[in-house]
Amino acid sequence: MTDDGEGLPLADRLARRIRTLLISGELSPGQRLSEAAFSDRFDVSRNSLREAFRLLTKDGLLRHEANRGVFVAVPSMASIIDIYRVRRMLECGALRQAWQQHPAIRAMRTAVEMARERRAEGDWIGVGSANMMFHTAVIDLSDSARLNEFYERISAELRLCFGLLNDPEHLHSPFVDMNDAITTLVETNRPHEAAAQMETYLNLAERTMLKALERASELA
Repeated sequence: MTDDGEGLPLADRLARRIRTLLISGELSPGQRLSEAAFSDRFDVSRNSLREAFRLLTKDGLLRHEANRGVFVAVPSMASIIDIYRVRRMLECGALRQAWQQHPAIRAMRTAVEMARERRAEGDWIGVGSANMMFHTAVIDLSDSARLNEFYERISAELRLCFGLLNDPEHLHSPFVDMNDAITTLVETNRPHEAAAQMETYLNLAERTMLKALERASELA
C-alpha cells in the first residue's frame, strides 16, 4: 500500500486522509461534507481543506454544487463500467504473474479469514472492508508503488459503489468464498487459473453493481 503521505503538501495529505474515509465506508455517496466539521476534525484551516476538496473533486470522488457545498460523488453507470474495466486489467494481470512466495499472498489469506469472521457476525460493512484489503493485496503482487497509488483512488470509487447497495449482503457474501478460492489457487502455484477466476468474479460483481444502480435510479 502507499505510504502515509509524509513529505507531501498539506492539501495532498488531507486529500489522502479523506480518501481513506471513503475507502473505509465512513462517507456515503451523496453525503454533504461540512467545511467547519472537517476543519475541526483535522485541525486545519478552511483554505487548506478547500484545496483538498478541489483535489478530490478533480479525481471524481467529490462534487461541488454552487451555493450548496461539497458532496461525496455518486457513481454513474459509465464510471462503474470503467472501474471494472480497469480492475480486470490490473488484478487479473497481477495474478497471472504472481510469485508463489510473495508476502502479499499471506495478506490475501488474512483478508479472507477476516471476511469470514465478519460474515459470521453479520457485519457486512466489515466484510466490505476485508474485501477491499483482499483486492489491495492482489495489486501488491505487482510490486509497483505507482499501481498501488493508482489503485488507492480506484478503491475509493469502488467503496462509493458499495454505498449504493441497500443489501450489501447480496454483494459481499458470495465473494468471500470466491476470494478464498483465488487465494488457494495462488498458494498452490496456479496463477493463470487464479486470474481466470478473478475475471469471472469481476464480471459478476460488475453486473451486480449495475443492477443495484439501476434499481436505485428507478426508486429515485
